[in-house]
This record gives sequence, structure tokens and C-alpha cells, in this order.
Amino acid sequence: MMEGAFTMLVPGILLATAVWGLIRRVDVYDALIHGAGEGLGVLVRIAPSMIALLTAVQMLRASGALDLAAGALAPVLDWLGIPPETVPLLLVRPISGSAALGVGADLIRAYGPDSAVGRTAAVMLGSTETTFYTIAVYFGAAGIVKTRHTVPAALCADLAGFLAAAWAVRVCFGT
Repeated sequence: MMEGAFTMLVPGILLATAVWGLIRRVDVYDALIHGAGEGLGVLVRIAPSMIALLTAVQMLRASGALDLAAGALAPVLDWLGIPPETVPLLLVRPISGSAALGVGADLIRAYGPDSAVGRTAAVMLGSTETTFYTIAVYFGAAGIVKTRHTVPAALCADLAGFLAAAWAVRVCFGT
């Protein structure tokens, strides 16, 4: 019974929106077409930023630069309680969500889903944001050029998320 209700949730919301628009005497189809046109305009404006970010991430992974950074940062992260094996994830996550998912999957495959590294990677993926991607998309869509304090504040939030993820795994799983 409950499954049927959830299956109809999205169509129900769409129907309710259409009925509400008709009651308010809004041309629902015209509003839909206008919104889709604006969405395509936003896509055209943000596509170059997205392409540049994804290209940069792939270049870093292919060049081995992420592995070098992992080796350099490992002692500091070990001191902070973050598994050093997660360094590639820490470096990629603020840039690209898809690359971070790939790195996370590699970590889970290599160390196992029930390992400290696997659990920490999974929690990190859920508790941090793709900072530069988000800034590029939203600021690009709004036409904002100067990010001012956004990048440092967002990177601090990512660091807090990484630290909290490692702490939460240690507390909850005793690893």
C-alpha cells in the first residue's frame, strides 16, 4: 500500500502544480517552456567551467600528481586521525564529485567496505561538497566573477567535514 503512494508522489506533485497554476490562471505550458529555455541558457553559460574542471581533474589523476600529493600529506593526516590512504579523495572531492566517487570506489575496493579506510571514505563522500564545481555552477549561473571569501570558507568547511568524518568513524566503529 505504501509503495503505491510513493510511486505516485512525483506525478502527484506535478499534477498539483498544474492544478494550482490553472486555479491562478497561469499558462502552465508557457511557463514550462520559458523555464526550460532559461535552463538551457544557464547550461550554455556554465558548460565551459564544467568542462575545464573535469579536464583538470583527469589530468591530475593521469599525471600522477595526486599520488605525489598523497605521499607528501600522509604524515600530517595521520597525525590528524585521517587515514593517509584517503589523500586522493581529500584532494579530488572539492573539485569533482564524479572523480571523488571513482576514488572512493577504488578505496572501498582496495581496503574493503568494512575497513576504517572504506568507512571513512564513504562518510567523507557524504559529508563534504564539490566546492569548486558548486562555485563554478552557481556563481557562473548568477554571473558572479569575484568569489571573495567563498572559496576559503568552503574549503574550511570541507576540512571540517573530512575531520568530522574520520572522527565519526573512529567513535562509531572504534577503529
